Amino acid sequence: MPEAPPLRDDCFAMPQGVDWTPVDTALTHLRDALGVVTSEKVIPVADSAGYILSRECHALRSNPPAANSAVDGFGFAKDSIGPGPQVVPLIAGRAAAGQPHESPVPAGHAIRILTGAILPPGVDTVVLEEDTRSDSGSVAFQNVIRRGANTRRAGEDVEGGTMVFPAGHRLIPPDLALLTALGISEVHVRRRLRVAVLSTGDEIVAPGTGNAAPHQIYDANRPMLLSLLERWGYHAVDLAHVGDDPAALRAALDQGADRADAILTSGGASAGDEDHVSALLSRTGSLQHWRIALKPGRPLALAVWNGVPVFGLPGNPVAAMVCTLIFARPSLRLLAGGEWDMPRGYQVPAAFTKSKKPGRREYLRARLNPACAAEVFPSEGSGRISGLSWAEGLVELGDAAMEVAPGDPVRYIPYGSFDL
Repeated sequence: MPEAPPLRDDCFAMPQGVDWTPVDTALTHLRDALGVVTSEKVIPVADSAGYILSRECHALRSNPPAANSAVDGFGFAKDSIGPGPQVVPLIAGRAAAGQPHESPVPAGHAIRILTGAILPPGVDTVVLEEDTRSDSGSVAFQNVIRRGANTRRAGEDVEGGTMVFPAGHRLIPPDLALLTALGISEVHVRRRLRVAVLSTGDEIVAPGTGNAAPHQIYDANRPMLLSLLERWGYHAVDLAHVGDDPAALRAALDQGADRADAILTSGGASAGDEDHVSALLSRTGSLQHWRIALKPGRPLALAVWNGVPVFGLPGNPVAAMVCTLIFARPSLRLLAGGEWDMPRGYQVPAAFTKSKKPGRREYLRARLNPACAAEVFPSEGSGRISGLSWAEGLVELGDAAMEVAPGDPVRYIPYGSFDL
């Protein structure tokens, strides 16, 4: 099956005159600019968890395929016996799951039936075993139940031919149960998106390489980003770390474009003298610096390198994670062939005080206290990496100025809404 076409070099270009970019504008532009870059393949349903569907799935049979009993009891035709107390003769045999009773049940008679058994001809109602008394030849019960009681109609869950999942749906384990029940054994899916991760900067050293000097920091972003990608079902490609060496950066980006469908870099994405990633991408003519009206995060560099999109994330781990969750996550989902997916947030009471200035959207590291109110990390400093671990989600404060007092409603986005 053919590969999807590469992205245009100018796909990230903002309209002329745009300086500070609101978060919603940036998200809309990404959604409109990006498209699927992964090819299609056919795999068994049993192996499809985590894959994104490339075609609609339609039920090959109904679920349940035939009317059946929802309980252990006795089946009969409701209208064939009178109301009130009844003693109904039993026919020989029984109906069980996987062992249908194919002969009709005469009017005015009943049959022993077990959960999951197909209703024999002549049966439309089942009385629960606990509501009866029986011997070998008859069953006694109060005929006060409605017609069709304790039965499941054919297709009451899913009708045959119904579209079950659209293209772009990411399959999870419960989906596999449904697909299998509907007679579907193979699905058309997108190849897993390959995303490369590259850390940059002379100040970065890898963990395990000895004690870092005071002017050095350990590479915290790369393990975080690689783990996020694996959690989202992508194939993470580790490009390791390169210093501020243009030749080494070029070689790493070339390798990333050969091995991956998208590249995440961290560090060197601003416009300063030592921001070599930006300088190198600028020389290709495809770099776009987006000054996002966002805290934390602000600088976001986007480019296309050899047909592969590059997301230049801030070097600070807190800002890198927030930008990844807010911008890279839905973008990668589109590239992978999925639906544009924004995280669900919930209105909860604030357990903090905050005076927010206008102009930037803010994401505060937060978690819910025992009263289900959102408390925030004591420091908003983006250098406080411990706040990412302390938090269980983010509080999103809109672009406008606001005063938040304890008890005021705020939007809380749990980490689970980001598939973490």
